[in-house]
Amino acid sequence: MKSFKIMIYTSVFLLLQFKTYSQKQIIGIKAIVNPYQYSITKNNNYKHSAVVTAHPLASMCGAAIIQQGGNAFDAAITVQLVLAVVYPGAGNIGGGGFMVAKKNKKMLALDFRETAPKNASTNMYLDKDGNAQEMLSQQGHLAAGVPGTVAGIFEILPYCKLSFKQLTQPAIDLAQNGFTITEKEANNLNTHQELFKKCNTQTTAFERKQPWKMGDTLIQKQLANTLKLIRDKGKKGFYEGATALLIIAEMQRGKGIITFEDLKKYQPVWRKPLQFTYKNYNIVSMPPPSSGGIILCQLMKMIEQRNMPLKGFQTAPSVQLMIEAERRAFADRATHLGDPDFYKVPIKTLLSNHYIDTRMQDYDSIKASKSEEIKAGDIKESEETTHISIVDNVGNMVAITTTLNGNYGSKTVVGGAGFLLNNEMDDFSIKPGVANLYGAVGGKANAIEPNKRMLSSMTPTLVLKNNQPYIVVGSPGGTTIPTSVFQTLVNIIDFKMSGNDAVNKPKFHHQWLPDEVFVEKKFDANTILLLKKMGYTITLRSAIGRVELIKINNKILESTADDRGDDAVAGW
Repeated sequence: MKSFKIMIYTSVFLLLQFKTYSQKQIIGIKAIVNPYQYSITKNNNYKHSAVVTAHPLASMCGAAIIQQGGNAFDAAITVQLVLAVVYPGAGNIGGGGFMVAKKNKKMLALDFRETAPKNASTNMYLDKDGNAQEMLSQQGHLAAGVPGTVAGIFEILPYCKLSFKQLTQPAIDLAQNGFTITEKEANNLNTHQELFKKCNTQTTAFERKQPWKMGDTLIQKQLANTLKLIRDKGKKGFYEGATALLIIAEMQRGKGIITFEDLKKYQPVWRKPLQFTYKNYNIVSMPPPSSGGIILCQLMKMIEQRNMPLKGFQTAPSVQLMIEAERRAFADRATHLGDPDFYKVPIKTLLSNHYIDTRMQDYDSIKASKSEEIKAGDIKESEETTHISIVDNVGNMVAITTTLNGNYGSKTVVGGAGFLLNNEMDDFSIKPGVANLYGAVGGKANAIEPNKRMLSSMTPTLVLKNNQPYIVVGSPGGTTIPTSVFQTLVNIIDFKMSGNDAVNKPKFHHQWLPDEVFVEKKFDANTILLLKKMGYTITLRSAIGRVELIKINNKILESTADDRGDDAVAGW
């Protein structure tokens, strides 16, 4: 009896100890995460859980949430809100995105993509002569779609374990009290000072007279107040009430078209995950209105039977094959992909083995195709985005790609509310044949219509090996997103690379139009020379993508954050 009492007392003590620990403040000088002194960890192995994001504070806060008793979905909410504070170029509550996740044996796909306002119209960005006015869809109030991120967070909440207050507090603290910015963020803010002034009706937290520098503290009190309203009033704290009033007032000052009705009626959509196999690996990705999953499936199926390992990593033969696959997949994107609630996307045909085989019938292994001769198949039926990869200690997997579209979105901050609005309207085809911010062209399938979701390239992806969790991956980068994910998976599956090499080896990209191959500056010079001899136009460019990867080996979470940014891993 005595030993039984001791056991009870011990259990109570442990519970109290856990309760005290779980309620410990995450953000603060003496807390788990210090927002004024932090470092960037690019690679690490973890046993229980891992979080990889575009900013070290977001990764650390997400890992702390899991360590305090949360799961991958808890961490996903905290990380998204923290990124809205510490990574304003792409983290957001004024944008939208997609989640692909595994909960137990169930696969999930959540679409919280922005929608066109009810007053949007097909020709809204054309002048009286029918010419496209691209700046209207890329900068300022008229560029913004109805935000979906906050609604998406509340769709995820039923899968969480911790209180919503606990999940939101790190972001509120960071906005209220500030955090020190990195060198890259300082440079970004300095570069955009004139655009912030041009696109805003009130002074923003991002503007100041002296240049920003690494180590400066960024405080966003208006954003903190907006986050508190979301914490206290839930979804209505954003889409109705005081915040909605501020959004509408901003629209009126800047001649935008988002209305109260648009905000109140916004709803995320649960989609059927897109699933396919590649060499006995099960791959799960996002269906339309993201083009990412379809492009990824087509790319991998086009090369599956062509013995990539024998061709060798980034040799002329292997790169040329991948380029030609990319050319054909992006030609299909331009014609056949759009919001499935408005346009009948022929998903089954696009992903069929027969159709994919026919797309590669004119592939020539010794010379370049011409995009003017490669049309979409005959079917009769931001770069400033950010990605989050999470695996928790019970095997849940979460891949979320979320965006404002361009860097800092529309550059417009909602006065009094402190958050940036997206410029996702540019992801529609504003006129057939006219390229968007990322050079992608489109047509009827992706034309502007009220309440429609604009086509995306986001590719949050999970991979299972022998039906067990193996990879969580995704990237920002506009149209380079699916090709970055494609190359990362090929690097791991076909070329047996470590996570670090798979993510950080030089990348290349082709998207049908323009008919040129973009390669990073460190790309193999001999391969470039051979590709030019085959007839390819090669263009050197800066970083392609920023992949966030978790690869599971013998129950160890090999976590890699891309060297191309401030991206960081955290876990325990």
